[in-house]
Amino acid sequence: MSFTPVLAAQRFGYGLSPVQKPPASVNAMLKSLNGPDVAAQRFPLPSTEEVHAVTAEFRALRKSKRMAVEAGDPDGVDAEALRNFHKRTRPVVANWSKQRLTRRVWAEDGFRERLVDFWADHFAAPGKDYERRTNEENYVEVAIRPYVAGRFEDMLIAAALHPQMLHFLDQTLSIGPNSSFSDRRKDRVVGLNENLAREILELHTLGVGGSYTQVDVRELAELLTGVRAIRDKEMQFDANRAEPGAETILGKSYGGSRRASLEDVTDALRDLARHPDTARHLAEKMAIHFIADAPDRDLVEDMKAAYLDSQGDLAVMTEAMLKNPTAWSPERRNFKQPLVFVASALRGLGVEPQTLQEMRQGQLYRFVRRPLSTMGQPLGRPLGPDGFEEGDAHWLSPQGLGARLQWSLSVPSALTDPLPDPRAFVVDVLGEDVPPEVLFAAQAAESRREGVALVLMSPAFQRV
Repeated sequence: MSFTPVLAAQRFGYGLSPVQKPPASVNAMLKSLNGPDVAAQRFPLPSTEEVHAVTAEFRALRKSKRMAVEAGDPDGVDAEALRNFHKRTRPVVANWSKQRLTRRVWAEDGFRERLVDFWADHFAAPGKDYERRTNEENYVEVAIRPYVAGRFEDMLIAAALHPQMLHFLDQTLSIGPNSSFSDRRKDRVVGLNENLAREILELHTLGVGGSYTQVDVRELAELLTGVRAIRDKEMQFDANRAEPGAETILGKSYGGSRRASLEDVTDALRDLARHPDTARHLAEKMAIHFIADAPDRDLVEDMKAAYLDSQGDLAVMTEAMLKNPTAWSPERRNFKQPLVFVASALRGLGVEPQTLQEMRQGQLYRFVRRPLSTMGQPLGRPLGPDGFEEGDAHWLSPQGLGARLQWSLSVPSALTDPLPDPRAFVVDVLGEDVPPEVLFAAQAAESRREGVALVLMSPAFQRV
């Protein structure tokens, strides 16, 4: 079991491409991961300030509409202005999703894109309203992408304390029961919210079954009480809202000797990031995602040890995964999640960047968003903080497979004209070592449309 370029592209990237070369070696994969982010430079997303300008305009118009309703004129000029705003900005926001999709399809370093999506799902924070949905792509861009080859503690702090996460888990409502802020508002219902603390312990760090108790959840929740975000502003720490006194998490005390501060919070997060349970949880989750639902225990232990020895360096843990022989088993034990399926199909078809970027909003919905939802994986919108399911069984439902077949028969011809010859396409997406039955199906297909669909629906393409 040793490295092969084909398996590297299929298992750890977004598949083979008739244009992009697959990775030449594990060292080449690691070098690209630690090098310049070429895809982000080629297909840029707007800055945080540009995103906030959109949501600030929305808030101002919504306020004007509310005032118009209160004045007895619900269909007045302000309501029309809000409708015009949505008409003007929806295509703009859709463009951000198209840029992310184009990166997946055209990145020379497909492994980076897979890691970004993996960690974005680990720190899932889908928006609950228009403002938060508008911030989804920027959240990934600033809190996840810069850290995929860095230290996990830095990603944890960036993601867990990002306004997107704070709003998603209602941290903005959490107030220390004994804080000075709470004392001044005895007439109002204010109190502690444990959502963020629980998800940090259960999902982001130690994992289900980790060595923490409900007492640790509450203590961490109390430590987090000063953390808040107002609208699109950056995270703020308000000591007046923080629960006074020291908090004890996993036997270690934080704060208490002085006024509450953000440093107490980040110290606790760094300690959680370096905990052995976190190393085990992250190593196992990454191995399941990329290699198999039941990964080799020695592989997981190697990754865990690499993580701990490097104090949570994700590049080192990733290297341990890639350099373990079981990572290159020819047995394909993982079934592609819908997003990987769609992106790898588009990549294999060589759909041009301009074609992807010029899709109208309705086309993006018909070709990408609606199919992914039908397959069970709405684009960037998991149902909860635990992200999308990793187990293959979840993606093998009749409805999901039917949606993949329908997509394979309809979308390739809508985005690629003419469709490639199936006899060439099968080699483009599977490499030279094509299973005989798939090669026969490609050669015997009555049309290019059917031939391409047969290749895309084959186990050789669906499994990695």
